[in-house]
Amino acid sequence: MSVQLNHTIVHARDAQESADFLGELLGLEVGAQWGPFIPVVLAGGVTLDYASIPEDKIVMQHYAFLISEAEFDAAYEKITSRSIRHWADPHQQQPDEINHNDGGRGVYFLDPAGHAMELITVPYGGFPA
Repeated sequence: MSVQLNHTIVHARDAQESADFLGELLGLEVGAQWGPFIPVVLAGGVTLDYASIPEDKIVMQHYAFLISEAEFDAAYEKITSRSIRHWADPHQQQPDEINHNDGGRGVYFLDPAGHAMELITVPYGGFPA
């Protein structure tokens, strides 16, 4: 299959703040502003292109990132040391916990614009055999 996701636009109150938040948390490159966008580069060259819009126009979205165990450890240490509110579940009923779905670990938190971010170490359903 040759279809690949190239980029998506992520609305934020402050594009630089949100891009820097995610980039620093996950150790990702935050690129130079291009037009109204600030790109955060993911694996495979996919970018999250942050764009500032009025806060009342932002609609919460969900972004899930598949990361390694070592990357999870590093990110979760930052989440806890910075007192970033986080949950083991998407409904925010299990605060200050992580989950262990499909033999991996996962955590949910909000970015500065209020988007629901999720970190997982194993895809839902597990890795293909």
